[in-house]
Amino acid sequence: MKILVTGAKGFVGRNLTAELRNRKYEEIYEYDIDTDPSELDRFVKDCDFVFHLAGVNRPRDEAEFMTGNFGFTDTLLKKLKENENKAPVLITSSIQAELDNPYGKSKKAGEELMFSYSAQTGAPVYVYRLPNVFGKWCRPNYNSAVATFCNNIAADLPIRVNDASVVMNLVYIDDVVSEFINALEGRANIVGRYGAVPTVHTTTLGHIVETIKSFKESRKKLELPRLDDALESKLYSTYLSYLPEDDLAYPLKMNIDERGSFTEFIRTPDRGQVSVNISHPGITKGNHWHHSKNEKFLVVKGRGCISFRKYGTEEIIDYHVSGDELTVVDIPTGYTHCITNEGDEDMVTVMWANEAFDPDKPDTYYEPVR
Repeated sequence: MKILVTGAKGFVGRNLTAELRNRKYEEIYEYDIDTDPSELDRFVKDCDFVFHLAGVNRPRDEAEFMTGNFGFTDTLLKKLKENENKAPVLITSSIQAELDNPYGKSKKAGEELMFSYSAQTGAPVYVYRLPNVFGKWCRPNYNSAVATFCNNIAADLPIRVNDASVVMNLVYIDDVVSEFINALEGRANIVGRYGAVPTVHTTTLGHIVETIKSFKESRKKLELPRLDDALESKLYSTYLSYLPEDDLAYPLKMNIDERGSFTEFIRTPDRGQVSVNISHPGITKGNHWHHSKNEKFLVVKGRGCISFRKYGTEEIIDYHVSGDELTVVDIPTGYTHCITNEGDEDMVTVMWANEAFDPDKPDTYYEPVR
């Protein structure tokens, strides 16, 4: 299939063309503002599907709204007619097409032109009135509040919020692209006259800002957001894509002593804590038990022995582990346990606990295994 994408270098266009290639669509005609206009004739003559994503939303003059959002659409459709190409055409419109402003009027005019074209030619058309779209590769300080907040907060630049109570409807770029490819493959989600992205997130502007601010603080606290919250998870992915390239790494506090080190890596509100433990040769760590805290140990380098004894009993259970054959060992409640480095190099163990460590409630009680 030969696919024409107008506005291919824009936010939606970049994400769409990348995913089309991921899905093995190889013949993609990319058209943008810097493409030789003569190429459009070749593309419309040959294409089997059109994603018409090109448009204007921040012109120098309001008249450019109609030129960019209606005029170019008219040109594209006329060229398809001239070449008797009835390939399906998908166009991105905006929820502002319902509003009486220059941008909305231009989008509405483009929509009606599409419906008229379909009625005249019989060519299938898909008109998607998109709400606020957010995700990676969106230009900040342009026309996306989420992109601006992510970029500026990540870079310690000022932001402005005029009314935190404003309600926003948002769609995530991956959901948009998935729906567009569904339309390409004959599975468009149509509601009335319009195509619709099935997953829409509704929240306030203030909530978005506070959530993104929390992501910046989370690196200092070693915390992850609530990834079971779909909007928060998507905002987090978006925020990370705006981190300055010289700020992708951050140090961890290593608790070092003569035995080795212990370093907290990740803390979560609902999925526990991950830490990295390094033990020097011959060193034993642990010799304690817990009432409710449970853990998982995974030795990823070196070799050692994880030993257990059920509280109040004498039988000792040993598990010999190594980084050569990765094995997870569960640390149940009510068992005193320890881990000993049996090798001649540092042993590295990844440790997960079901709850982040709380010094006020450590639930850790000294008791030698042997």
